[in-house]
Amino acid sequence: MITAIVLINADTDRIPEVAESLADLDGVSEVFSVTGEFDIVAIVRVHEHEELAQVIPGKVNKVDGVRSTETHIAFRTYSKHDLEAAFSLGIDS
Repeated sequence: MITAIVLINADTDRIPEVAESLADLDGVSEVFSVTGEFDIVAIVRVHEHEELAQVIPGKVNKVDGVRSTETHIAFRTYSKHDLEAAFSLGIDS
C-alpha cells in the first residue's frame, strides 16, 4: 500500500464542503481540517504508484474550491495502532 499525505489550500469559505468532497473520492482514506499554513490534510492510499496520478491531480486537484496542493509520499509507517494490530492475538481486553 502506498500512502501519500496531501496538504491542501482551499477557498476559506468552502473548507467544510471541500473536505466532504475529498472524503468521497476513491483513494482518499482520511481528510482533516487543520490549523497552520494549510487548510486540509488528505491521506491517499493506493496500491500502485501510477494510481497516485489518477487520484491526486486527476481527482483531488479538480475538486471545486481546492486552490493548491503539496504532496508527500510516505516511506514507512510508524504507527502505534499498526504495531498493536500486527502483534495482536485477537484477544479483547
